[in-house]
Amino acid sequence: MHALIVVAHPNPDSHTHAVAKQLSMGLTAADGQHTFEIADLAAEGFDPRFIRNDVAIQLKSAAIDSDIAAEHARLERADALVLVYPIYWWSFPALLKGWIDRVFVQGWAYEDDANGKLVGKLGHLPVHLVAIGGADQRTYARHGYFGAMKTQIDHGIFGYCGARVHTSELLLLPDPAFPQAHYDTAREIGQRVFRATAAPREERALA
Repeated sequence: MHALIVVAHPNPDSHTHAVAKQLSMGLTAADGQHTFEIADLAAEGFDPRFIRNDVAIQLKSAAIDSDIAAEHARLERADALVLVYPIYWWSFPALLKGWIDRVFVQGWAYEDDANGKLVGKLGHLPVHLVAIGGADQRTYARHGYFGAMKTQIDHGIFGYCGARVHTSELLLLPDPAFPQAHYDTAREIGQRVFRATAAPREERALA
């Protein structure tokens, strides 16, 4: 099975990238047949700006841009989606939020049916979220971030599109075992990305 690991950090030597690497190592160690692709949004120069043409795409009055079609293609190749990102201002980095804004378009990620009922179109795609924050757990808990993350991201984005979030992990500081504790957690997440989540692509095609 194949995973798409999306990383949103401009520095390739960052802790975020190191965590993503450890996660990918855990994924391949779990089963020699598992593969992955890392989408380094910063290195690839993904444009996160939601401009006038993106509005037209959402309204289905314009064709999907080639860069968005390319993102759809690699998401469609994936049996699981993993996001690894730093927490900026209690949320996604703008680069990752722009990726969601532009890629998860109406008609591909979700759609209203003839009766006006929302239909999520990503029910086949298990999602794993690994967020990295600079505050301690007590601070995040005091400000209600754990619940806010699930409301805003797990439910508000992926639930809306029908995708099930299997992992919502916060790697926080200070940690006396940093950075090894984060690496160990990332590898463990990688090992269970495909554990009892979704049927292989061939089985889904027959469902």
